[in-house]
Amino acid sequence: ATCGHGCKYGECTGPNKCKCFPGFTGKTCNQDVNECGLKPRPCEHRCMNTHGSYKCYCLNGYMLMPDGTCASSRTCAMVNCQYGCEEVRGQVQCLCPSGGLQLGPNGRTCIDIDECSTGKAVCSYNRRCVNTFGSFYCKCQLGYELKYTSGRYNCVDVNECVTNIHRCNLHAECLNTQGSFQCKCKQGYRGSGFDCA
Repeated sequence: ATCGHGCKYGECTGPNKCKCFPGFTGKTCNQDVNECGLKPRPCEHRCMNTHGSYKCYCLNGYMLMPDGTCASSRTCAMVNCQYGCEEVRGQVQCLCPSGGLQLGPNGRTCIDIDECSTGKAVCSYNRRCVNTFGSFYCKCQLGYELKYTSGRYNCVDVNECVTNIHRCNLHAECLNTQGSFQCKCKQGYRGSGFDCA
């Protein structure tokens, strides 16, 4: 089985046919399924979509049960948690719906963890980290684009000289470099390459 466009989050099962891993969809399995929009809804109260999955959380005064339902809890109501709570060995603790969120100083509301600045996020050398609320993702560095080559997705250098997005002078040559480009004035001309005289 060969899939010309590849299967980003799935496996190739036939000629250009992808079988997506749970939580992903699309012809090349490159789209995240928003489980929160599915019918029946996977969570009783609130739902937060995550990359390839989802998290359930409850309204204030309710406790999240293992099956995703929310049970009324007087203890939770008294603690006044933003995203519901859980009881651990008789202790009531407020919950955050994602590992990328942490309890704030008041112990009741959730604040974002910037994985990009704390160094928790690891992106490969040609990708940069982009923080999101409760998570992060790795994006190609400027001057690179995501392409499917030799059986996988990679960040490939954009040849600005071919795509004509360079701003080289009419009397200059465009030279492609990794992640960027240079302009060099042609013989008989002087200047920066953007201005040649």
